[in-house]
Amino acid sequence: MCADLDEKRLKAIKDTFLNIHITTDYQDILRSPDIDAVCVASPTNTHFRLTKEALEHGKHVLCEKPLALSAGECRELKELAAKQKKFLMVGHVFLFNSGIVWLKDFIQSGGLGRIYYAYSTRTNLGPFRYDVNALWDLAPHDISIFNFLFNSHPVNVSARGQKCLGNSLEDITFATLEYAGNITVNIHISWLDPRKVRQITIVGDKKMVIWDDLDNVGPIKLYDKHVEKTAVFYETYGEFQLLSNEGSITIPHIGFREPLKAQGQYFIDCIEKNISPDMCDAQKGMDVVRTLCAVQESVEQNGACVRT
Repeated sequence: MCADLDEKRLKAIKDTFLNIHITTDYQDILRSPDIDAVCVASPTNTHFRLTKEALEHGKHVLCEKPLALSAGECRELKELAAKQKKFLMVGHVFLFNSGIVWLKDFIQSGGLGRIYYAYSTRTNLGPFRYDVNALWDLAPHDISIFNFLFNSHPVNVSARGQKCLGNSLEDITFATLEYAGNITVNIHISWLDPRKVRQITIVGDKKMVIWDDLDNVGPIKLYDKHVEKTAVFYETYGEFQLLSNEGSITIPHIGFREPLKAQGQYFIDCIEKNISPDMCDAQKGMDVVRTLCAVQESVEQNGACVRT
């Protein structure tokens, strides 16, 4: 079944998928005994309410990012899902991107060595939203990616934002996240930029790597570059020479799969096999929301450091 308030969208769904029942009342889905699971793909400020209702009706839920607008709401949903013995999964779709999966495996293998720092850029001219600011619209993607890659969540954050267009919502945010192991991460998100960019750069002591989601030919570029410390001769303790090692650039083959389809299949597999969706479960969703709240608090305090 598919529910939407826009009857034109419902007609398009019905024309494409003839066997799907359509309705303008989402309660029809929740009340149906034939429906085992639902996907909540609605405005952000409705995620908590709709997900809660679906869980209360005994449905498994895949909720689009972010799970809710506060850590407290996320915790309530997590506890409700456990009580109902239903799976609650968050739609952090980039965790199913082939390039991100490759990066995760490469980092775990030690290929980059010790991670020094990383940064991401997620910009474009629009599209503008009026329910949440650019931070809550775009940053959940990058925060969930870094949490996934580093298998942790930030310890503290600091950020600055600006309302360039004069409305009540920040259109740009620069956020710095500190992860365990002294890994510094910078996130730049913007609705007001001349270029659409979706990139992540990670710098290690062995190699460096760039992921470009908009590069269909070679989304991953691996740089055999690093810095070597040499101390052939020195007069005082701690004196050494830094030499840059310039190596080749490798473009590994990354198999393509549709992330949204892979995400949906993962959700279905978890339900059918009765396996918790650990990759992006309620706790992972809550970690992202807790970080978003800390970043928002830092923006409102003009860049103050905030613990997550």
